[in-house]
Parts: sequence; structure tokens; C-alpha cells
Amino acid sequence: MSKFTYRPQGVCSVRIDFEVEDGIVKNVQFTRGCNGNTQGISALVEGMKVDDVISRLKGTDCNGRGTSCPDQLAKALEMSKNQ
Repeated sequence: MSKFTYRPQGVCSVRIDFEVEDGIVKNVQFTRGCNGNTQGISALVEGMKVDDVISRLKGTDCNGRGTSCPDQLAKALEMSKNQ
């Protein structure tokens, strides 16, 4: 199991911690951000394949910011694949 920490850009959350085990997303935790939404995202992606989460969340926009917490999670997961 690999543990990762990602510093999101352009969103309210300031940190995303998560684990990947055999290509499966586990234990996603956002620091700050919209608490209910980030808890929901975390619960929904738990147990999903990394590539499935990326394909579903990448490009999600929050109020014209060009990114969002789900999009930042997708970017974090892409980063984790390259390490």
C-alpha cells in the first residue's frame, strides 16, 4: 500500500491524503473544503480503481474556477500513478 499527500490548487481544500493498494483507492481524506461534499466524494471513490476515479472526476468545475475538489483528487491520483 502506498500513501500520498497532495496539495490542491485553486480550491478550498488545502490537502488531500489517500492510499492506493493494487490500483484501488482507499482512505481519501480532504483537509478543509466543503465538508459534506468532500466526505461524499471520499465515500464514493473508496474501493474504486484509480483509472475509473480519474475518468469520472477529471475536469469537474466548481463555479467557473476551472477546477474543483473532485478534479484535484483526479490530478492527485494521476500524480500517484507516476511515482
